[in-house]
Formats: sequence, C-alpha cells, structure tokens
Amino acid sequence: MAVRLQVVKDPYKEINDKLRAQKYHLIGSHSAVKKCLWTHKAVYEGKLCYKGKFYGIESHRCIQSSVSTQWCWNACIHCWRLRPTDVVDEWDEKGLISIDDPRFIVEMSIIEHRRTISGYKALGVPEDVIREAMDPKHVAISLTGENTLYPRLGELIKEYHRRGITTFLVTRAVRPDILANLDEEPSQLYISLETYDEEGYEFFTAPLVANAWRLTMETIEILPSFTCPTVYRITAVKGWNMDEKAVKGFARLVEIGMPTFIEVKAYMHVGTSVTRLTRDNMPTHEEVLRFAEDLAKETGYKLVSHSRPSRVALLSKLDKPLIRHGNAKISWWDPDYEGEDEYEHQSIYGIIATK
Repeated sequence: MAVRLQVVKDPYKEINDKLRAQKYHLIGSHSAVKKCLWTHKAVYEGKLCYKGKFYGIESHRCIQSSVSTQWCWNACIHCWRLRPTDVVDEWDEKGLISIDDPRFIVEMSIIEHRRTISGYKALGVPEDVIREAMDPKHVAISLTGENTLYPRLGELIKEYHRRGITTFLVTRAVRPDILANLDEEPSQLYISLETYDEEGYEFFTAPLVANAWRLTMETIEILPSFTCPTVYRITAVKGWNMDEKAVKGFARLVEIGMPTFIEVKAYMHVGTSVTRLTRDNMPTHEEVLRFAEDLAKETGYKLVSHSRPSRVALLSKLDKPLIRHGNAKISWWDPDYEGEDEYEHQSIYGIIATK
C-alpha cells in the first residue's frame, strides 16, 4: 500500500520567499532592508527625494529598513506593501516570533545597504558618490510593518545614533507605551494618519487589535512631550479623506498633537492596494496642494514647500528650513525635477503579490 506524504507549507518561509522576490534583503528573524527608488535616483542620477528638499536628507546615504517585516496591527486598505495575508491564509500579525539584538540589526542593515549600492560601480557612477553612499548617514525605519512592535526599539535608535546615523521612525501610533518609554528619541518621529475619527479608522485602517483608535489618540496626546521634530503624515485618498469634513477632523488632531510638520502625501495606486482601491482614488499634485492649503488655513500652519514628483506638500509654523538632518543641496524653495513622477516609477520597485 502506497503511503502519500502530505507536504506542510511553512507560512513564514512562504512570506520570506515573496519578500526576497521583491528585493527585500532579510535580516535575522524580523528585519529587512530594501533599496528605495530615490536611493537609486540619487546614486545614478543625482536626484534627491522630497525628504532632501524638506529636511536635508541625502537620499543616496539613506537606509530604508524595517524591524517588523511581517507584523502590523492594521490591515489598511491603501497599503501597497506585501501583507502576510496576501500570501498565506492564516497568519498572526500581532507579535514578533523572536527578538533579535539591536546591534546585530544595525550592523546587518548597514552591510545590506552597501550590498544594494555595490552594483553601481560598474555603471560609471562617480567614485565619490559611491563612497558617500557606502557610508550611510540616515535610516528610515519605515519600510513595512509596525516597527513599534519591536520591544528594543529605543536601543536600536541609540545604536544608530552612536554610529552617526540619524533615525526617522514611522509608526501608526498604536504603541504609545513603547514610544513613551524609548531609551532615546528618534531624530524625527512620524505619525501616519488617514482618518480623523474612530468610525473612519475602523473601516479604512482595519485594526487587528481592540482599542487601536484609543491607542492612536493616546500617542497623539503625548506627542507634544517629544523633544525631537514630529510629523503627521496624512495619506490623501481622493473620495475618502479630502473634503471639508476631513480638513476640520485633521485640524482637531493637529491641535492636540501640535506636530512640527504636517506632510500631505497622495495615495499611490500601486502594489496590492490596486485590488482594494481604484486609480481614481489617487489625487493629482494640484489636488494635494488644494487640500494642504485648506488644512493650513484651518490650523494656522503655513504651506512652506511641496514636491511634485512625490505629490506631497509640507506644512509648518516655521518660516524657514531650520531643521536639517543632512547636507542635501536642495531646500524648501528649490524647483522640482522636470519630468519626474514617483507613481510612474513604482512598477520597477513594487511587485504586486498574489497567493
């Protein structure tokens, strides 16, 4: 009698295989680095992303990373990153399966960043550009997942700072307990927002844990206590959160959190989000600017800069770019690169994942 063996698939391996196919450089059990579109453009074309214009970031010296590649407490409709449930039917996203040492993660993230740069030597890129890119000065802890689920986040930030690398932490604000007890603050803290009330939050960001909106509000309430610059990053989705009601709703959150900056950035119709939203939900740069101007009037902030290629506007109460984290040779009032559109380039770097 023949015995039929049943192959049991490993969901963790399946997800990692998909991430590798999307050019993620995996580190340990829960971290990753991936070369950003603008890192490529900075190295190969000398063009910097909007963070260079807004905050002085040198894009060719910036690591795009995550310490929570497969775990998040939200399943946002607009998210274009690979979500585990895009690959496997069952997955517990609420907690990391193990905790890697922060020094190991930092060291490996630098090594993997250098690996992403090494191929440019054969493409005629000037030696001084390669040399600078191999010596990263910034890390965006934002690639994917919810990075505040990593309990040793403060130690990680401190280790990057010890090595002379500035840190830019992006969070959905669901872990006020972690943020309030960091060993060291990041160089800049971003709160991602798409909604301004609990009803919208439950629908659009699809929380996987109870009380996620309450936790978000707790984070917003402690935001003024941070000494580092703080940012609201509002993802503008046409037909959803760009009307007069949204302006007033976001203004209430601004009044509570008092961020140093507000970024209004267009939703990009790429990645797995195309299965949930339409291209009509992606606003033009002009529509982003109009919404940003309305928000500026409602909050007393000023529209101080914008970047057409990334469809993003910057609001602040500062009159000039006093906060610069690097030596980018562009600033708030410099013109945009002609003919650039971040959306048109995303298909090169984002792969739509299906089961």
